Formats: sequence, structure tokens, C-alpha cells
Amino acid sequence: MRWERGRRSDNVIDERGSSGGGRRMGGGKLTLGGVAIIVVIGLISGQDPMQILGQIAGQAMQSGGPVSVQDSAPPAANDEQSQFVRAVLGDTEDTWREIFQQANQQYRDPKLILFRDGVNSACGFANSAVGPFYCPGDQRVYIDLSFFRELEQRFGAAGDFAQAYVIAHEVGHHVQTLLGVSAKVNAARQRGEKLEGANGLLVRQELQADCLAGVWAHHGQRRHDWLEAGDLEEALNAANAIGDDRLQKQARGQVVPDSFTHGSSEQRVRWFKTGFESGNPNQCDTFKATRL
Repeated sequence: MRWERGRRSDNVIDERGSSGGGRRMGGGKLTLGGVAIIVVIGLISGQDPMQILGQIAGQAMQSGGPVSVQDSAPPAANDEQSQFVRAVLGDTEDTWREIFQQANQQYRDPKLILFRDGVNSACGFANSAVGPFYCPGDQRVYIDLSFFRELEQRFGAAGDFAQAYVIAHEVGHHVQTLLGVSAKVNAARQRGEKLEGANGLLVRQELQADCLAGVWAHHGQRRHDWLEAGDLEEALNAANAIGDDRLQKQARGQVVPDSFTHGSSEQRVRWFKTGFESGNPNQCDTFKATRL
């Protein structure tokens, strides 16, 4: 991916060297595999995985084990990882500003926070084990870049475009927030509706974010012609690697569709391709789709 062609966003906040974003728990940090197990256990038991992870973080801080602040210097502002994130985020801004303008709406750029180990957000404290996430409460995307190393080493999903897909997926959740989709899902949660399951609202929400990531990829390629041979396969491989069925199979040896929250590998790949091939967000209405 020739990501250097992208405009750099001014909305990336690098907290990797700060005390607020660099707290390390005495017991170490969970790996992506560890969080996969927690997610599966939480969903099967009917508990919110984010709450479980929050409890683990809280217990680590109160257990008497050391809670130290990393004393490493902040990364240079122009380091390659930061520049890559700024380029991808900048292009999502250009894409969604244009699409919103065509619909006579205004796109509000999200902030993207780079952190290390743990971070406080409007959605609460999060350990890096939860992976990249978007918090609608402060309209920010949070990423510990070590996730990309886990994605490559544990799941074999390597490459710049695979990482760009992850960023674009989280920005897709921001688009959903601006369009009111997230509020409707949250209202259903507050009414006590079951959101998990192969056809549940959470799966539909996540698959729509995959499709919106594909829409961005379509417009980014049209704008920069920056994809190289194998780049599209990198994104599809990443989508395939983090499907509910694959994560559950690795964690428990069996698949439990009733506990799905993100969709199967096949679904995630297909909806990303739908967005990429069409470039049209109107093709991403997973909430009305009869076949996910």
C-alpha cells in the first residue's frame, strides 16, 4: 500500500509516552488470544466482555501488585507508525466529508488516540487487550499499535492495508454515531433486548462498519491509486481472521452462533467487499438485510 500518498490528519493524539496512556498492570497485559477467551466466556455466560476486562484492570490496580508508569520517552512525532495512522485517518476524513457533503450533511472528524497498555476514555478504562475501539461518548478512536503485531503474529493477518482496514472499521462506527445508528442500538440495549446472536443488532452493527470500511477503501483507491498487488487480500484476510466463528473455534474448540457479536469470517469478508466494490454507503444497510 502506497500510504505515503495520503494526506496526514491533524486529529491523531499520540499518548504512547504519557503516564495517562502508559500504565502497566503488575500482572502484565492480556494478549489478543486472552481477550478472545474472555469475550467468548462473557458472551456464553451473558456478561458484557468489556465489563469483565474492566474488572480485571480494576483488580490488578487494587491487588497490591505494582502499578508502574512506563518511563520511556514519547515516540517521535514523525515516526513511521504515527505517519501511517495519520495518512489513513486523513483519507477517511476526506472520504466521509465528501460523502456527507453530497447528502447535504456535515461530517465531524473523530479524534484518534494512540496509547500503550491502557487508556481512559468516556467509555471507561480499557486495557490494550480489548483491541482497537471506538467510544461514542467522546467520539474518539483508540488504538494500541501492538494490536497490529498480534494480528500479524497470531492470526497471520499482516500488511499495511490490513491495518488500514482496522482503522477504517473503527471510523465506520463513528459514521454510525453521526447517522444515529449507534443511538438506536444503545436504545435497544437499554430496553433489555438481546443484542447478541447471528442475526442480532450487534452483528448487524459490526458488519455495517465493515461495509463502511470497504466504502472508504473504494474511494481511497480512486483518489490515490495506492493499492498494490495483494493489498486487497490483506484486508480480506484481516476481516476473516477476526470473525466470531474463528475466534470462538480457537478459544473453545466450538462455535456458538447465539453469542456472536461481530459476525462470521465469511460475513465480515463479504460485507467489506460489498462496500469496496460499490463505494456506496447505501449498500451497507445491514439492518434491513435478510441475509447477513
